[in-house]
Amino acid sequence: MNTKSTWLWWVVAAGLLASILIRERYVIPPAGAARLVLPGLQPASVTRLQVIPAGALEIRAHRTNHSWQLSKPLEYPAQPAAIEALLAALQKLAPATRISAGELCEHPAAATDFGFDAPQLSLVVESGDQRWQLLVGNKTPPGDQVFLRVVGVDGAFVTDVEWLKFVPRSPNDWRSTALVASDASTCDAIVLTNDTKVIELRRDAARRPWRMIRPLQARADSDRITEALQQLQSASVTHFITEDAGADLAMFGLQPPDLSLWLRSGTNALSALDAGKAVTNDSAQVYANRKGFTPVVAAPREALAFWYGAVNDFRDPHLLSLTDPVTEIEVRGPDGFILKRQGTNGWSLAGESFPADADNVQLFLKVLSGLRVAGFVKDVVTAPDLAAYGLAPPQREILVRTASDGTNVLSAQLAFAVQTNGIFVRRADEDFIYALSPEDFNRLPESSWEFRERRLWRFTEGEVVQITLRQSGRTRTLLHNGPNKWSLAPGSQGIINPEALEETAHRLGSLAATGWVGRHVTAPEKFGLNPENLEISIELKGGEKLSVNFGAEIAGQTALAGVTLAGERWAFVFPATLYQFVLAYLTVPASVR
Repeated sequence: MNTKSTWLWWVVAAGLLASILIRERYVIPPAGAARLVLPGLQPASVTRLQVIPAGALEIRAHRTNHSWQLSKPLEYPAQPAAIEALLAALQKLAPATRISAGELCEHPAAATDFGFDAPQLSLVVESGDQRWQLLVGNKTPPGDQVFLRVVGVDGAFVTDVEWLKFVPRSPNDWRSTALVASDASTCDAIVLTNDTKVIELRRDAARRPWRMIRPLQARADSDRITEALQQLQSASVTHFITEDAGADLAMFGLQPPDLSLWLRSGTNALSALDAGKAVTNDSAQVYANRKGFTPVVAAPREALAFWYGAVNDFRDPHLLSLTDPVTEIEVRGPDGFILKRQGTNGWSLAGESFPADADNVQLFLKVLSGLRVAGFVKDVVTAPDLAAYGLAPPQREILVRTASDGTNVLSAQLAFAVQTNGIFVRRADEDFIYALSPEDFNRLPESSWEFRERRLWRFTEGEVVQITLRQSGRTRTLLHNGPNKWSLAPGSQGIINPEALEETAHRLGSLAATGWVGRHVTAPEKFGLNPENLEISIELKGGEKLSVNFGAEIAGQTALAGVTLAGERWAFVFPATLYQFVLAYLTVPASVR
């Protein structure tokens, strides 16, 4: 082999390789970029879009303050999601076929055949200093592809038609259908007029409760206002009625409107909305106008229903709201008492030796939080008014103290009066007099003994020696001889079920009153307690004897019962499930003598 020839071929090969590398790196664009119609397009940086459909009005939108606005053919908020969807489609738009400039020149009628001389639409995208203009021509004969030119780029493209579904054909395709601004729920001031009323509502911060400022200073219904704002923000225009700036608003009930609503955040106006009469042939819709924009639209009446309310409809229907941990509850009246928190979950009764029932205290707090105004009786109250409604002095008061910065503070004070014409209540920090329903008032406890720990005693079935039953002059004694072993004492008769007796004794060991109904019971007949009724006596291994006797039945499900605790007679409601065990296994049959 000729050495000189071999070296020559190596030089040629190296040159060819270098030529290929240079061409791929510097001449031919990257594969990904070559496959995109608009390389470099970044949706987030686009500031303006222009769509000119053939034979239709130009549609123009621009980005301002991180939001999109229509500027042609009308000034109106746009739908950001619809515009962003088109931009995302354009960013990913790839040609199915690329037609070179040479191929276009070889086809003299290309502009006509491909539809570029009279495009079905023109699309302009602006992003900073960059500007793209797209001419959308004819569809290919099958109809699933379309010819496309980018002005200033050689040649043309054939693309899928799918991206065209994101292109608006009329302004309404991009027009916002929201009734109010997207941030309307963040408002801290609301002014509304309906009929002849002017109502102003304010809050200090997003999570603070709403208050009524006009026509009177009062607590407002924060939950309902928040819900109504969210409903308003999610409501949509049903359809656009007219674009005419000179339209006769009176014919739509918009001059004057039936309802005007202004939403503000600090000094910034967020939204303003007028609502008029019902849409012709559709009472579920009303004519509306978003102030600052000319069109009259149709909107769902339901989304606005709350704002048509009377003044009292916007007031807080709750008598009080307990948000901080309650440390003390004081009830003043004929049998006043004070409940004090002990530790995390414990409670005690001032002046009483028995512990308070924590569950019962929580139920009391729940009842207090649930007290609802049955009527707004008097807004401007004078001293004679207080006397007339029985509130000077009140018959009963409830004071609630809560923990704040390590100290107890009086957070609520309610005064109550029961009159022949109703039950009235007043907050110490307000001038108003409210009416309260008898149902709500009767849920309030009157005496300290209602809060006694409901557990009567605690023992295990293994501690039981015997159970003696007395009923209508008959006696029956059941002996406990071990786990699931029971027998009748000498002289007692009948049939027993040892396993069922074991379970009943187990349940008796943790007997808890469903609720207390009387203390210092001196008239047992009031509760149906008499010597002929069933009495259960339990003797334990330590010699302790416990007993409970039964009174009047309650709806056939349970009964009142009596028990002696620390030398006092108490009446209570016996637990319903355990009562059914008692009826089945701890009674004296009539046949027993």
